[in-house]
Amino acid sequence: MIGRAPRWPTIIVAVVAFIWIIPIVGIVMTSIRPLAETSRGWWRLDSFTLTFSAWQRVWEAYPLAPAFVTTAILAGLGTLGTMLLTPAAAYAFHFLKFPSRRLLLIIIINAFVLPQQVVIIPLFQLWRDIGLIDNFLAVLIPYIGLSFAWSIFLVKNFLEDFPTELVEASRIDGCGPIQSFVHIVLPNSLSSVFAVGILQFLWTWNALLLPMLYLRTYVPMPVILARINGTYELNWDLQSVAAIITTIVPLTVFLIFQRQFAAGAESRTGNKE
Repeated sequence: MIGRAPRWPTIIVAVVAFIWIIPIVGIVMTSIRPLAETSRGWWRLDSFTLTFSAWQRVWEAYPLAPAFVTTAILAGLGTLGTMLLTPAAAYAFHFLKFPSRRLLLIIIINAFVLPQQVVIIPLFQLWRDIGLIDNFLAVLIPYIGLSFAWSIFLVKNFLEDFPTELVEASRIDGCGPIQSFVHIVLPNSLSSVFAVGILQFLWTWNALLLPMLYLRTYVPMPVILARINGTYELNWDLQSVAAIITTIVPLTVFLIFQRQFAAGAESRTGNKE
């Protein structure tokens, strides 16, 4: 007779989930109540007034719509570029033989220990000299380049368990390196590619430092959120509205691509459906 599973793991998970939900509830409550009520504690319900004035004021006072479009463009292009280049680079490092392959891989992966702040001033000087300040490329190039340190490492680790017999069979059938990558390796490594895409999108969508320094005309949502955070003005309601708008898209994208992640994990054979 099989005993019943213990209930304590479920209880622990429920407690942790409840703790994680509390800040979300607080942000939502702060965005739909007057600041006079929430300043005494958003959890107090002795006086509750429902209002959407903060939503109206933040849309009128700050360019949220252009910032939302800018964020979507930067995050979309940064994620797409990483998802296209990373599997090709990981394939080359794992299956192809070329001079200084291991040295180059070590140099790229060692960028893990390089703080992002170290490259800010050199990049600013470079972008200023070649005229890329206030250009999307000034942000997209570091987005994609700085992501190689972890994304190539992630996909290459996935390829460690990839059956090399499939690649060798494709070479016997006359496939070159590019054909083997496109028709054999890439379709069977979608799980790692989507994992890279999810992580890259979350990072680029929430990135603040690089856009704040290199962009002037069009700025993304995190920069607008930093501007709403006034130094002397108590505007928690406006900050809550901007935080909700900023986080709703990454959450939606994560839920959608999570299905693709699971579907890619099931494709580990050499056959294309």
